[in-house]
Amino acid sequence: MAAVGAYLNHVSRESSDIKRLAKFYQEIFGFEQVESPKLEFNLIWLKLGPSFYLHLIERDPETKLPEGPWSASSAVADPKNLPRGHHICFSVSNFDSFVQTLKERGINAHERTQPDGKTKQVFFFDPDGNGLEVAGSAAEQ
Repeated sequence: MAAVGAYLNHVSRESSDIKRLAKFYQEIFGFEQVESPKLEFNLIWLKLGPSFYLHLIERDPETKLPEGPWSASSAVADPKNLPRGHHICFSVSNFDSFVQTLKERGINAHERTQPDGKTKQVFFFDPDGNGLEVAGSAAEQ
């Protein structure tokens, strides 16, 4: 049985450099830093809009796992693999302007339009290799 009134509260990402990762999400998506609890490890909490949080957590130096998944099928950092790989998707109000910002910052991105022609998508990675998608309406053009 599904939980009544359930909603997404936050996504967490481990990183060896949470300050660098926080700066990326603040500059690219407009997240704001909010107060975070004092724990036995460093963390930065970011907020986007009224209720979505991103928790950036200092990676345990004993962990032997890679920083972030490149895709479900390849160990190569190619955003063309992300439509089927692990990623988080955001929506933006002006897709074309957002894509231009990525280009200006030199971020390697893969653009595509869904086969139905209604949704434009751009796939790219954050500095730790976590997959990101931004979706916009093709009607914005």
